[in-house]
Amino acid sequence: MVEKQLFTRAEVAKTNDKDKVLFILHDKVYNVRSFLNEHPGGEEVLLDHKGMDGSEDFDDVGHSKDAMELMKKYQVGVLVESEKTNKSPKKGWVAGYSNATKTEKYVKGPGVPFYLLMGGIALVVGLFFYAY
Repeated sequence: MVEKQLFTRAEVAKTNDKDKVLFILHDKVYNVRSFLNEHPGGEEVLLDHKGMDGSEDFDDVGHSKDAMELMKKYQVGVLVESEKTNKSPKKGWVAGYSNATKTEKYVKGPGVPFYLLMGGIALVVGLFFYAY
């Protein structure tokens, strides 16, 4: 296994390389430059956190298991031990996060998946137009 590079918070903050968009999530350092155009929330969200610790905002949004798997690809390092916060992600913040316990495997939110909700709305609208 390849060892990850060690970073200080100051090094992450001052990175001016145009090919790097570094930020910190839970003591890990990510370079998401090549992911900017693919990010479902838009590249602005990532650019707004460049050089910063975005852990709290990341937790507040919640991310899928697929998103967590994809993130591994962009991790370029970790913080030096003396600068780690060692804070765990918020409970329930992501489906299947590797540090989550069995009771934390579900994202907080509506009980009905989005696609079922939208399908139901489309069905009601379709029936409405068919009836009239």
